[in-house]
Amino acid sequence: MKTSEIADRFLNYFEKRGHLVKPSASLVSSNPTTLFTIAGMIPFIPYLLGEEKPESKRMASLQKCVRTLDIDEVGKTTRHGTFFQMLGNFSFGDYFKKEAIGWAWDLLTSPLEEGGYGIEKDRLFITVFEDDKESKEAWKNLGVQESHIQSLGMEDNFWTTGGPGPGGPCSEIFLDQGPEYGEALGPAGNERRYIEIWDLVFENYEVDNVQSKTNLHIAGELKNKNIDTGMGLERLSYLLNGKKNIYEIDEVFPVIEACELLSGKNYGSDPVSDTHMRIVADHVRSAMMIMADGVKPSNLARGYVLRRLLRRSIRSLSLLGAPDRILLPELMGVSQKAMKEEYPELENKISSIQAEAEKEEEIFRRTLERGSDMLSSAIQKAKSEKKERIDGKAAFQLHDTFGFPIELTREIARESGLEVDEEGFKAQMAIQKGRARQDAVTKRHNVDVAVYDEAKKRLKEEQKFMGYQTLSSSGTVLEILSEKGPVEKACKGETVDLILDSSSFYFERGGQLADRGEIVSPTGVCEVLDVQQPVKGLTVHHCKVEEGEILKGQKVDTLVDEERRNALARSHTATHILHQSIREVLGPDAVQSGSVVDADYLSFDYKSDRAPSKEELFAIEEMVNMKIMEDLPVKAEQMPLQKAIEEGAMHLFSDKYSPIVRVVSIGEDGWSKELCGGTHLSSTGKAGQFIIVSEFSNGAGIRRIDAFVGKKAYLQNHLNHQTVKNLSSIMSCLPQELETKASGLLSGLKSAQKELSGFKEEKMEAKIKDLAASGKSIFVEDMGRDVSIDLLRKAATSLMSKMQNKAACCFLYGISLSAPIVVAASNKLAIAEGIKANDLVKAFCSAIKGGGGGSAAFAQGGGKEDQNVKEGVKAVNTMLEAFKAQ
Repeated sequence: MKTSEIADRFLNYFEKRGHLVKPSASLVSSNPTTLFTIAGMIPFIPYLLGEEKPESKRMASLQKCVRTLDIDEVGKTTRHGTFFQMLGNFSFGDYFKKEAIGWAWDLLTSPLEEGGYGIEKDRLFITVFEDDKESKEAWKNLGVQESHIQSLGMEDNFWTTGGPGPGGPCSEIFLDQGPEYGEALGPAGNERRYIEIWDLVFENYEVDNVQSKTNLHIAGELKNKNIDTGMGLERLSYLLNGKKNIYEIDEVFPVIEACELLSGKNYGSDPVSDTHMRIVADHVRSAMMIMADGVKPSNLARGYVLRRLLRRSIRSLSLLGAPDRILLPELMGVSQKAMKEEYPELENKISSIQAEAEKEEEIFRRTLERGSDMLSSAIQKAKSEKKERIDGKAAFQLHDTFGFPIELTREIARESGLEVDEEGFKAQMAIQKGRARQDAVTKRHNVDVAVYDEAKKRLKEEQKFMGYQTLSSSGTVLEILSEKGPVEKACKGETVDLILDSSSFYFERGGQLADRGEIVSPTGVCEVLDVQQPVKGLTVHHCKVEEGEILKGQKVDTLVDEERRNALARSHTATHILHQSIREVLGPDAVQSGSVVDADYLSFDYKSDRAPSKEELFAIEEMVNMKIMEDLPVKAEQMPLQKAIEEGAMHLFSDKYSPIVRVVSIGEDGWSKELCGGTHLSSTGKAGQFIIVSEFSNGAGIRRIDAFVGKKAYLQNHLNHQTVKNLSSIMSCLPQELETKASGLLSGLKSAQKELSGFKEEKMEAKIKDLAASGKSIFVEDMGRDVSIDLLRKAATSLMSKMQNKAACCFLYGISLSAPIVVAASNKLAIAEGIKANDLVKAFCSAIKGGGGGSAAFAQGGGKEDQNVKEGVKAVNTMLEAFKAQ
C-alpha cells in the first residue's frame, strides 16, 4: 500500500465521521520558541488551550514535521529521521475516550476493502494509564484480551504540556512484529518487538505545579475535554508494507536507489555505505520540504539547520564515491516525484528549490576542497601526538577561514576516533567576537550608532520631508558624518552620511525602499545611494561625492530620481489594491503581515492557512487590473488615529502609530483605505499593468505574493506572449490548443518510454538466451549505452539462473548517463573455484578509478567517466584467464 494511500485512508475515515480535514501547517513554526513544527498537534494548540475558537469541534490532519535534535544519529540507526508526517484526529470539547478508542481500533483492524488497514487484532497491544479504568474498559469492550492490555504509570502514560495547562492520561497502541524480535513481554518489556503506532491523549484535567512527569498537581477537571491523537505515517507505512524501517518506504527509498546508481554501491552490502545513503535520503527530503515552505540556507536559525542538512548530504555523497559534480538538484527531483501524490504543490516549487540547492552545493564543494587537507593534517597531528582531541585553534581556523561548520569538523573527527577541543574552539570564538564588537558591531553605513545619537541631540528642530509635494527642494547641510565621525567637508570619491534640515528624499520605511538621486551644492555633486533613519527621528542620506566637495552649512538642492520614484509609487499603490483584492477574494481575515515595495516590483505577505486555488489567484490578479483600468482616484489625508480606525482604515496591529496619521484612500467611496506613509500615484490608471509571478508559503499561516507592476509587468507579459507564440509555432497549433497538445505529447512520450523500456528488456532477454545457449560459462559482455543498473541486475540474475549445472560467472557492463556501470554474478560452483563477483567488480573499478561493492555471488559498481572502460575490462579478463583455461 502506498504511503499516500495510507494517509488518504486515515483522513477519509475521519472525514466521514464529521471531522474537518485541515491541510498541513507550514514547517516554519509560528511559535517563537521553536524553529520548526515538531508535532502534529502544534497547529491545534490554541484550540486545545481554549485560546481560540475552532472552525469545527472535530478536526483531522496530516502534518509535516521536522525534528533535528538527533541529526547526528540519522543514518547511523534506522530509527532516526528529521522529516516525518503525523496523522491525527482531534476533538475540542466534543467526543471523548469511548469514540476515540473505538474509531482507532475500527480503522486499524477493518479489512482493506472496507477502508481500514486490515491489521490482525492479535498483533495489537495496548498500554493505558494505571488509574484510567474507563479507557481499559473501553478496550476490553471492543474485544481486546486482558493479556494484550498493560497498565503503566505517569512516566509513560500521562501527558502534560510540561507546565501549567491541560493534561491527561494517554493510551498507546503497539504492533507486535513477531518472535524474531525477541520475547513476548508486551510493550513494557520489549520495545524492539512491540512498536508504538498510535498515541491517544485524553485531555480532561487541569494541571499545575509541574515539577516532573511524575511530580505534578491535578487541580481539577477541565470544562471542555479534548482528544489529541498522533500516528507516525512513515512508521505505519513500513510496518503495513512489511519493510524493515522508514528508509525502505516508497517516499524515501527512491533516493537510496539513486545513490546506488551514482555510487555504484549496493544498499545492504556495506554498513558504512548504508549509513551515508540513509543520511542522503533523509536529508534531501527534509531539506526539500523545508525549502518548499520558504526557508533558505543561511547562518542563522532555520537557515542554519537547512544548511547543515544540505551539507551533510553533500559530504555523504562524496564519501559514497558519487561523481564529483552537482548532485542535489537531481536527488531533489527524485524525492519530489516520490512525494508528489501527497504534496502536488511541490511541482511548482521544485525548480526554485533545485536552483537554491545547486548554489549551496557549489559553495560547499569549494569549502570541502579547501578545508579537507587542513582537517586531515589536524587529525594526523593529533594521532601522531597520541592525543584524543583535535586542537581547538585548528577547528576555529577551519571555521573562520574555510567556512567549515564545527558540527562537520566534530563529525569527521569522530569517524577517525577523535573528539574536538570544544573549549579551545569556544575560546577562539569569544576572542573573535570581542574583536568584532570593538571594531564595528554597532555600525550603520559608516559610523557608530552613538555618533547618530549625538547628531540627533544637536538637531535644533525636526527635519522636514518635502517629498510628498515635490521631487526637488532646497535644504541645508547640518552634519557630514564619515567613518571617523563628524567632519567639515567631504571630497570627491568619499562616501559619507549627510544630515539635512529639509529634503525631498523618502527614507526607507513601511516596506517601501528609499529614493535615490542627487544632492547638488555650489561646490559639488553627491549621488544618493540610500536614505535611512538609523535612530528614530534622524534621517540620513548615504551618499558618494561624485564631483567637487560638499561643505557643512552649505545650501543644497535635493533632486529625487523621478523615474524610480514613479516606479515605487506604482508598486505601492498596486500593493494597496492587491491587499483589498485578496481580502475580497479570500475573505476579510487574509490581512497583510508585511511587504516589500521596490521599483515596479512588490512582495506581499498575507495571513492564510491555505494556498489559494488557481481560480482564486487569477481572480485576485484580475481584480487588481480592473481597478487599475478604472483609473480610481488616490487620495492621502492626515487625521487623528482614532478617526482613521473608526472609518475602517486598515493598519498593522504590530506597528505603533502617532496620534495623527496619514490615510491613503483609493476610489471616491474609499474602496481601499489604509494607514500609510508611503508615496503613491494620483490615480490607479498610472500603475499600467499588474502580473503575479509567484505565490507560496512564507511561514506558518503566512502566504507571499510576488508581482510586477508597470514596465516590468509589461515586459513579463510580452515575454509570456512570445513564449506562447513560439511554442504554438513549434507545435503547429493555436495558443488555446497548447495545453491539450502538450498533454498529448507528454502522454505519448511516457508511452514511448515505457515501450522502449519493454523493448530494451526484451532485447536484453534475447541476448541472455543466446549467451546461455552459447556453451560458454564465463561471460564478459558490453551491454551497450543507455542501460540502467536495474536492467543489468535483471540480466545477470536471468543469465545465472540458466547456468545451474556448471561453474559460471558473468561480468556485464554498459554506459548510463555518460558513466560506466557494471554488474557481476557468480554461482556457487564458480565461487568454490575462487571466482568471486566482488573481486571482478573491484578489479574493474580500481582500473577506472570508480567504486563498487557486493558479495561473492553478486556485486555492482561504476565510475565517473567512460574513458578507462577498456582498461577495466582488461583487468577483469586478466583475472579470468586462469579460470577460462580450466
